[in-house]
Parts: sequence; structure tokens; C-alpha cells
Amino acid sequence: MRVIVVGATGTIGKAVAKLLAAEHEVVRVAFRSGDYRVDMTSKESIENMYMQAGPFDALVCAAGVARFGPLSELSDEDFQTGLMGKLMGQVNLVRVGLEYINDGGSFTLTSGVLSHQPMPGSSSISMVNAGLEGFVRAAALEMPRGLRVNVVSPPWVKETLEALDMDTSAGMPAQEVARAYHASIGGTRSGTVINPRDFSF
Repeated sequence: MRVIVVGATGTIGKAVAKLLAAEHEVVRVAFRSGDYRVDMTSKESIENMYMQAGPFDALVCAAGVARFGPLSELSDEDFQTGLMGKLMGQVNLVRVGLEYINDGGSFTLTSGVLSHQPMPGSSSISMVNAGLEGFVRAAALEMPRGLRVNVVSPPWVKETLEALDMDTSAGMPAQEVARAYHASIGGTRSGTVINPRDFSF
């Protein structure tokens, strides 16, 4: 299969691209580098990315920005960052991608553990992640041409916790998280929120 990985230079994206490259043709996409570039806040940029990349069989998005901080301190701009950068950015990857993806293909998006395990400071991120999961459940009911759409909800990633100088004991290595994306692409499920811990061993 020909698989587009958006966010291929990030912690999870790199692990996903590496795992998938063993079996598939991987097209790496990111904001500043890769085979093609995309600004997920711009629907026009997403359209241009698809036009340049050409037909594909699966898309994985492991990208998207949202702000963390106390509710009383988050600005309208902070909320808008998550809404445009992570929520609508991924929604538009599906909406626009419907014109370019091959029959029977799949989209795999990324939410996160804060959708169902919120913490102080996560109101914006939790909202965006939950919105993505709701979108996938509903959009799966309307996918044409045998297409599928799922969302992976990663736990805290070990490498991210290390970078933030936080306790890594509850973290999951990115290479293990990547297995959930592999399962989404290769399986038959659709409209599913996938927990990477179901694929760890």
C-alpha cells in the first residue's frame, strides 16, 4: 500500500513511518520537511499536499498542536490553536482526502489519553481529543467506496515524558504506540477509538 504519514518527523510519526516502511511505500509529510509539506491549519495547504502526493491507500496523521494551561489563563487564541491545528486540521485531512484516496482505503487520526483521563490544565486538549473521537465515530457511518476511518488514542509517550523531564514510568515507547496505527491500516475496523495498550506485549 501507499501510505501518507502526516507528522512523520514527530515522535510518534517517526515510529509509525519506520514500522510501516517495512511493508508499505511511505510518503512522509510534515510542516517543515519530508517528501511534501503541509500546514494543517490551512485547508488550501491540505488540498495542495494531496494534489502533489497523488493517489494513496491509507493516511495516518500523528500531528496537531493544542495548548496546555490553566482554564482561567487560556485565551481565545489558545483554544483556537487546538481547534484549527489539531481538530479541524485532521477533520479536513479526511474531508479533502476523500477525493484522492483509493477505494477501500483508510484514514487513521490521533486523539490522546486526555480525552478520557483529563487533568488540570487539559481543558483545551481534552476538548479537541474528544471532538476527534466523536467525529470518527460519526464519519465512519458515511464513508463511501469501502473507506474506513479510525482514531488512535495514545497514552503518554515515554520519549515525550523524557523530553519534558517527567516521570516516564507510565509512558509507552513510541515504537509500541506505532503498532496501533499498523493495526488500523491493516484491519477492517472503522469508527473505532484504538488504545495502543491493546497491542503492547
